[in-house]
Amino acid sequence: MCGIIGVTGDDGALEVIIDGLHRLEYRGYDSAGVATVRGDGLWRARAADGTHSVEALVTATAGCGGDRTGIGHTRWATHGGPTVENAHPHVDCTGRIALVHNGIIENHAELADALAGAGHRFSSQTDTEVLVHLLETEVAGGAALGDALRAVMSRAVGAYSVVAISADDPELVVAGRRSVPLLVANDDGAGFVASDVSALLGRATRYFALEDDQVAEVRPASLRVTDPDGAEAEPTALSVDPAWDVVAAQKGGYDDFMSKEMHEQPRAIEDTLFDRRDHDGSLVLDELHLGPDDLRAVDKVVVVACGSSYHAGMVAKYAIERWARLPTEVEIASEFRYREPVLHERTLVIGVSQSGETLDTLEALREARRAGTRTLVVSNVVHATMAREADGALYTRAGPEIGVASTKCHVAQIVALEVLALALAQWRGTLGRPAVSLLFDQLHELPELVEETLGRSKEVEAVAAALGGARDYFFIGRHLGYPVALEGALKLKEISYLRAEGYPAGELKHGPLALIEPGTVVVALLDPLREKMTSNVAEAAARGATVVALASDGTPEVAGLAGVEHVLHVPAVPEPMFAPAVQVVPLQLLAYALARRLGNDVDRPRNLAKTVTVE
Repeated sequence: MCGIIGVTGDDGALEVIIDGLHRLEYRGYDSAGVATVRGDGLWRARAADGTHSVEALVTATAGCGGDRTGIGHTRWATHGGPTVENAHPHVDCTGRIALVHNGIIENHAELADALAGAGHRFSSQTDTEVLVHLLETEVAGGAALGDALRAVMSRAVGAYSVVAISADDPELVVAGRRSVPLLVANDDGAGFVASDVSALLGRATRYFALEDDQVAEVRPASLRVTDPDGAEAEPTALSVDPAWDVVAAQKGGYDDFMSKEMHEQPRAIEDTLFDRRDHDGSLVLDELHLGPDDLRAVDKVVVVACGSSYHAGMVAKYAIERWARLPTEVEIASEFRYREPVLHERTLVIGVSQSGETLDTLEALREARRAGTRTLVVSNVVHATMAREADGALYTRAGPEIGVASTKCHVAQIVALEVLALALAQWRGTLGRPAVSLLFDQLHELPELVEETLGRSKEVEAVAAALGGARDYFFIGRHLGYPVALEGALKLKEISYLRAEGYPAGELKHGPLALIEPGTVVVALLDPLREKMTSNVAEAAARGATVVALASDGTPEVAGLAGVEHVLHVPAVPEPMFAPAVQVVPLQLLAYALARRLGNDVDRPRNLAKTVTVE
């Protein structure tokens, strides 16, 4: 959430910034702004028009090009509402320093009190504004801007990234980070800073990640990175996946990114599975700094994740326990640190995050490392912070996902975690080489099965039309059907704003059944425990619910089940453990169809962000 871009040394800096902000819109935001060095001072424009704020900036900045240095920001409100006054960039009392910030300054109230006592004037309710006034204080004391930022970071507590410019040094952009991602880049006499590589695709040839507490001084022809003590540091070079190009971030003829990305799911699975076998037939991960003996010593697995990644982790639990015979826990990352998890050197902690930057998951992994565990990361971004800090990484290779509601990245996560489960079984010897090879071959059937499922979208649209104005939905399933039900409910909530809950089907009678009444829709995943699910469907239908059943081709007649009014069929999979990657697709399509019927923006749902880098 929140997006940052900075440019220096480009005659079209303002245009580059606005274009970068457009590319960062997928992260979710409610206001936006830009600041440039113009003449002997700073020029600034801000807008607070929800997810149309960048378009408002296009109008506000028309005819204002020609500046060579500037910064831009898309804000997702935390401290202070989504107003123009709270939008970034913020400026100091002199109006000569401008700053943008992602993250949280935990001691901002204490800092603000001290600054106000010293005569500084605040014009927003944000925690961010203390940073620009602290910079002002350091610069007034004679510090250069880079040194000033280093001093500010030594006082600011929290997880954040910061970028600033000054009218007194018009070709300099300074940047620093702690826990929240930030990268720098340069090419042909221009320098760049961004929170996300997508903002800079096609602009630079060399990209570098800043590490915690490093400060970068970016000029048109130079890049200087220093550590907290001011000593020069070598920046971490990033390799940018060739799939991440500007074309990949366009809609490609679809009405919206979500539709495009759902239809890219077969390719995402293919790419995630590509080149996973070594010359001897053994499975391999992308980056692994653990040996077979380390992995054979593991006696417990803990998966930490948030949102859709958490649901993928739930699927992984079934696969790891079945194939690798390892007890597996799945934890909501934001809760993990606040109890006292039982961890030791024989625990393997797996962090799952599309961006590899989700702060709750990152901090959960750091907590695990402090306890001496081994760590692995499943991420869609190469060399993201989580991947750099873990003992190993497995990349989903889904390409950029612009829509806030995860579709292709979620399915790719499921498949990657199935590969990881098979690899653990291989290393531990709980499955023989022929069994691992057979299951891996069957995984390769998933792209075609998902493609076939996508081809049935008209059936899903017809069900969506029949459901009319229903406002309350329950998604129910058992065994592997339960995490799929949770993901189906989440997708519906995210983009349709309808009330939707996912439940283990056996729990209906322990409370939720009291909410089932005429007009309620129950979406029931019949597989894999069809016989048990039949009674749950009947008890919902007996109380007036409209039942939509999801069933595999070739199963006994579903329409004949008591109370079933609509049926969505999916192709049968060769191995039941792989079913979630197929079953979730019609639930994505259902959420999409209902949201479109309601006229919602499926790519940018209200109040949500794509990359969550605050706790």
